[in-house]
Amino acid sequence: MTADMLVAGVDSSTQSTKVVVCDARTGEVVRTGRAAHPDGTEVDPAAWWDAFTQAKHGLLDGVKAIGVAGQQHGLVTLDAEENVVRPALLWNDNRSAQAAVDLCDELGGPESWAQAVGLVPVASFTITKLRWMAEREPELADRVARVLLPHDWLTWRILGQRGAPVTDRGDASGTGYYSAAESAYRTDLLKHAFGRTPDLPTVLGPAEVAGHTEDGVLVSAGTGDNMAAALALELGPGDVVVSLGTSGTVFGRSATAPADATGTVAGFADATGKFLPLACTLNAARVLTASAAMLGVGQDEFDRLALAAEPGAGGLTLLPYLDGERTPNLPDANGSLSGLTRANMTPENLARAAVEGMLCGLAAGLDAVREQELDVRRVLLIGGGAQSAAVREVAPIVFGVPVSIPPVAEYVAVGAARQAAWALANTGEPPTWQGKTRLALDEPTEAQRAEGRRIQYRHLEAREAAHGIPAIIGED
Repeated sequence: MTADMLVAGVDSSTQSTKVVVCDARTGEVVRTGRAAHPDGTEVDPAAWWDAFTQAKHGLLDGVKAIGVAGQQHGLVTLDAEENVVRPALLWNDNRSAQAAVDLCDELGGPESWAQAVGLVPVASFTITKLRWMAEREPELADRVARVLLPHDWLTWRILGQRGAPVTDRGDASGTGYYSAAESAYRTDLLKHAFGRTPDLPTVLGPAEVAGHTEDGVLVSAGTGDNMAAALALELGPGDVVVSLGTSGTVFGRSATAPADATGTVAGFADATGKFLPLACTLNAARVLTASAAMLGVGQDEFDRLALAAEPGAGGLTLLPYLDGERTPNLPDANGSLSGLTRANMTPENLARAAVEGMLCGLAAGLDAVREQELDVRRVLLIGGGAQSAAVREVAPIVFGVPVSIPPVAEYVAVGAARQAAWALANTGEPPTWQGKTRLALDEPTEAQRAEGRRIQYRHLEAREAAHGIPAIIGED
């Protein structure tokens, strides 16, 4: 590659589209753009195109390749004339919760699903949304000729809707009708859920080329948002990512395909040809912003309040299921605050309980990926929530392992750009872009590890009392 070769990465997320332009050799970000998406759990895909058009304005001069990473699981349906049939149902749309239960029961239970596709159906996954559509919107369902994911659709639009749409193993593995272990669609499951088998995108390999735009820009296969973030972070042995965005995710790279019958860990593929065991919570950074709003303070004052309280928040425990929950699978749940006494009813304890409650959900995810034989030696903490001073202090205590904070970056978009550079170079391995300084937080002491376990146990006791779902915390 020449010294001035540029590549672009697109992050089409729940809330916005971000575009980054990077030096293809070093990964240095040289230009960025952003545009918002409409709020809600369903959206016309045209809004993603409009946001992309706005976000890329003036950025792509000299760009030789572009890759797209998108929010996982979303359902995009096209008719025989390639028109959108209905607004896309997003990953955080819970209306298909009963469909998930029904599908699980109809096809042998959780173990059968985990063995077949590495997933146990929940409302987030595409296959449950297709079942819901077939049952609740049969006239629209009859029009569906092709099913895509958000990143598939945007990649296809960038290519000018020329040729058949494509996807990759990573994003396809979040549908519920693709087996990451076998690298193949399970059209039998799709037919059972939807009643027939619509056209599906071709699955490309990690460095394959999707096509070229009309002006000659290479377009890579693209992938899902979590897979792109992992690609950007260039995870090493023992590295596990905890991402605190709209949702909270815990994931790491693995050479083997997980098959977790509890459904806690999704057996996704990654964007390099391996696997990405992942646990997800619906409630992450927005728990902090909602709690700060309730207290009538900004983020800096919220952090100050949380850090003024003792670990354990004086016995106050917040279950932050503010938008339902995916892990554990409680789509209709509400949040709850327990352990209230006159002594602990302070703004400081409430702020601390919000931070601890959010992190305890992710700590349960760490335990779950450990049980899938993923080594956890260090947590890389990313996302908007990682910038909270309170989160940075509490995270090592609750997680019980060393925590590092990578530099602030649009990691999903950077991962998409790195994939584009890989496809452009046509080499066996992606370019090495990392090596940037990471902020290493103080490693937790044994006393702090013990305190973290006590906080987690109290969180789980409160969950069992509120929702009747016991859990076991793994050992360090």
